[in-house]
Amino acid sequence: MEYQILNTSTCLLVLLVFIPTGLGICPSSCKCSGNDRNVDCSGRNLTVLPQGLQDNLTYLNLSFNQFVDLDHQLTRFTNLRTLDISNNWLKNVPAHLPKSLWELYATNNNIKVLQKLDTAYQWNLRVLDISRNMVERAVLINNTLSSLKFLNLSSNKLWTVPTNMPYNIETVDLSNNFLSQILPGTLVRLQHLTSLYLHNNKFSHIPDKAFDQLSQLQVITLYNNPWSCSDNQNIPYVLQWVQGTAARVVGAPCAEQPWPWASTAPAPALPTALDSSPMIKGTKAADREAPAAAPEPTEVTKTHKQFKAKEVPPLATQSHPAPFPGTPDGPQEAAATRTILVQDSGQGNASLAPATGSSTTPVTLSITSGMPTNYSKMPQSTTATLRKEEAAPSARVPSRASRWQVGLLCLPLLHALALAMD
Repeated sequence: MEYQILNTSTCLLVLLVFIPTGLGICPSSCKCSGNDRNVDCSGRNLTVLPQGLQDNLTYLNLSFNQFVDLDHQLTRFTNLRTLDISNNWLKNVPAHLPKSLWELYATNNNIKVLQKLDTAYQWNLRVLDISRNMVERAVLINNTLSSLKFLNLSSNKLWTVPTNMPYNIETVDLSNNFLSQILPGTLVRLQHLTSLYLHNNKFSHIPDKAFDQLSQLQVITLYNNPWSCSDNQNIPYVLQWVQGTAARVVGAPCAEQPWPWASTAPAPALPTALDSSPMIKGTKAADREAPAAAPEPTEVTKTHKQFKAKEVPPLATQSHPAPFPGTPDGPQEAAATRTILVQDSGQGNASLAPATGSSTTPVTLSITSGMPTNYSKMPQSTTATLRKEEAAPSARVPSRASRWQVGLLCLPLLHALALAMD
């Protein structure tokens, strides 16, 4: 009888030990699911871990609490896959986190440094989000974090792009920092990087060849940086890279400013006033080759007209969507300006024009082609406007009507003279 009682007591003791682990116990201040292996303790004003958490948790949410220090308190959760410790008062990433983690969210804390030991043994980690902290330095060890795909260090106080980022990473968000430099070789190994966010920083230029190895890049953001558009030694690299990359560039540098360092083709030679050919000259060298030399001018100076291009606002309107909402408009093409000179051979009749000179009639031709500044609402357009300006003639020339009037007045005098002679 005593043996049976002892045996029963032993069984009850074993059940009391193993039932909480097998069936699971959810802490009263948390919400649990998935056989109590997914635990949500967010928004409870907790300062210490609640009692009753199982060791075999796979998901643990401790966000929006009052935790200041969690060092060495999470090591026992060896099956943990996702840990959310965002919106607390943590001054560092908790030490000795379980190596089973896939996702770690520690946004909006007081973390100032990302130490090398914080991520040294996280071979399984795929998502690391340390955004909205006060991180001034992020130290990563080479060949660690081999599974990491997403790194978010945005809204911190970084001055330099972190080095030794894992080569398999696909998305890096470094926006809203104080970044002003990229050390040589920082991005060389990132052959799988598809998204890079660098907007809202302090970049004035990008070092030469910094982006050359980003062969898989699909999108990059560069807006809201103080680019030195007039720096003809450092700025050309990023401008040329933006023009040649296949990635989508949001906020291209210096898109609305001229490039003073860019080489321009020499303007074509303007035709002289002695040219007698009626050909239109002065078109852009890129449009066609320079026209052949004009023949020698005749003795009689012929009447000519001078056409000069000037900018005229576009008249037509057509919808044209902006490339990226909330960002500056795309690059604007300057309006083409052409100087044209035409000689009208039909008005140069030697029998009618006197040798002393001829009256000139300058005509202004305004041709504007290109993209207006508000191209998101207006398409490319070409507008031509002619304005004729009458100029004072250099010498007065009698007309045919005046000659006939003089002849009619002379007829009576000639008739009287003939009668007198008879």
